[in-house]
Amino acid sequence: MATSRKKGWQYAEGVLDIPKRSVPVTLRHGKLGVVLLHRGKVLTRCYQSQVGKWGAQFMARALGVEVPALGKSVATSVSTGVLFRAISISSLDLRKTSTHLILDRMLEEAEFQRG
Repeated sequence: MATSRKKGWQYAEGVLDIPKRSVPVTLRHGKLGVVLLHRGKVLTRCYQSQVGKWGAQFMARALGVEVPALGKSVATSVSTGVLFRAISISSLDLRKTSTHLILDRMLEEAEFQRG
């Protein structure tokens, strides 16, 4: 059984509690969607819906990587600030236009922090 986004957030909160310059994460693209992992544990996921695909694209952009092809994964290392923004982006309901300003701001901040 797949780990839910809710359970992933519980684990992610523990990872984000201690600010770090470098946190290794892996973005994996599976049949059910795109999953962000830290040390093999789920931080968040974007489901295989249209909104989930958009969320995965923007989450990957915040991390500074591309969404991997189906069945593939990509590893990177980011600060907890960038990681927080990527996880938050994955939870946005992008069908609502009111979230687009938040998305733009989070992407801008993530890019600044990665630089």
